[in-house]
Amino acid sequence: MSHVWVVVPTCLPLIVRRCHACSSERFRAHGKFRVNAHHKLLDVWLLALCAGCGDTAKLTVLERVHVRAVPPRLLDRAHANDPGLAAELLQDPGVRRRNSVALDWSGAWRLDAGGPDHRDVEVLEVSVHFAARVPVRPVRLIAEGLGLSRAEVERLIGEGKLVSAHRLTGRVSAGFSFMLKL
Repeated sequence: MSHVWVVVPTCLPLIVRRCHACSSERFRAHGKFRVNAHHKLLDVWLLALCAGCGDTAKLTVLERVHVRAVPPRLLDRAHANDPGLAAELLQDPGVRRRNSVALDWSGAWRLDAGGPDHRDVEVLEVSVHFAARVPVRPVRLIAEGLGLSRAEVERLIGEGKLVSAHRLTGRVSAGFSFMLKL
């Protein structure tokens, strides 16, 4: 029997960056932007609030870019404080690298495993899709989807009852599939 699971973000992830005011290491992005013009050059920042003290940090999105080089849709979305744009920009490796930040997805996603119970079938085929690039350990995802402990999932992998063409160790943020032989 074949099932499709989807990893869905529930909110924006925390931004891992040291606060200069209180030395906290987590910031919350709420989808607010600041756009600043210098004659015909624009700066665009994504604003984030320190989880500890509430101090504001600016993550550079665009820096000293000519007005004509900025897509009008991007500028409109930044002016409208579009949370969808904030989510897209946080997923962009270039923006994260430019600002020297990482993302903490703890508690910011859920697994939609839907469908009937798996206990009455001999072979269960599951395809896992990601609605956003959320890095998750496959063993944790499988354990949550099947209602098992991580140790039990690792035991099934060791016994060859849970197999995948993809690596089940480390973290994944792209789709994969696996088969469970009960």
